[in-house]
Amino acid sequence: MKARIRITLKNGVLDPQGKAIQNALGSLGFAGVSDVRQGKYIEIDLAATDEAAARAEVDRMCRELLANTVIEDYAFELAKP
Repeated sequence: MKARIRITLKNGVLDPQGKAIQNALGSLGFAGVSDVRQGKYIEIDLAATDEAAARAEVDRMCRELLANTVIEDYAFELAKP
């Protein structure tokens, strides 16, 4: 199975990198960009074949290592190859 994980800053958490991207887009002439939030995208290939076990394993990976749950939210989906 393949896990596709998206990690983003929680609403209300300042995103200086997103602000820098927004400013750069404006200076390049991309008008109408009112807000940019950046995050992380991670793909993990899993040996697990049981979806429930894989889901629990990926959730644990996110909580314990991949996401800082104080300031970040995460979501993931599983796909069979």
